[in-house]
Amino acid sequence: MKWIGERISFVDDKKRTTFVIYPENIGWQKALMGAWFFMWLTIGGTMIWALTALKLTNQENIIIVVFLSFWLYYAVRVGRTFFWLLWGKEMLKIDETAFTIKNTIRGYGKATPYFIENIKKVRIQQPKENSIQSVWENSPWIRGGERLEFDYMGKTIRFGRKINPKDAKLLFNVVTKRIEEQLKMKKY
Repeated sequence: MKWIGERISFVDDKKRTTFVIYPENIGWQKALMGAWFFMWLTIGGTMIWALTALKLTNQENIIIVVFLSFWLYYAVRVGRTFFWLLWGKEMLKIDETAFTIKNTIRGYGKATPYFIENIKKVRIQQPKENSIQSVWENSPWIRGGERLEFDYMGKTIRFGRKINPKDAKLLFNVVTKRIEEQLKMKKY
């Protein structure tokens, strides 16, 4: 197993190359996200208790139901980000037929294959420093911030969450080289 930086490991065989990209391991971010998530669950539990246990007017019931719909949306979003920080990883595999990307939390996730012959223009996508996009993607409550992308049948597919520019360049070099090698092997 070889490493690119501290967060990207890869195994290079003759027939396939596999990469694992781990999330940033910053303890205070995990603690902050955990506290936020559990406080958010407490707020939701309190509102559900109020909806079921208290005698409320019809208008108050409507307000709580509307609040709970927004609450549920953010509970799912924050929960997925928190669990991503704890147990998530990005798994990439390049073999003779496809480039497969799987975002997984504790092994659960869907692997999506992209056929190598349909992949066009692999590139690094780095937002401008100090831009709103850069600040947003680097915030702890966002899982995104993918740094590499390619065109695939009219869509842009992104991967490489929150990796630094140096690691993105190294990963880009290895990925493009392996894709080119697999395409050459396919022609023969």
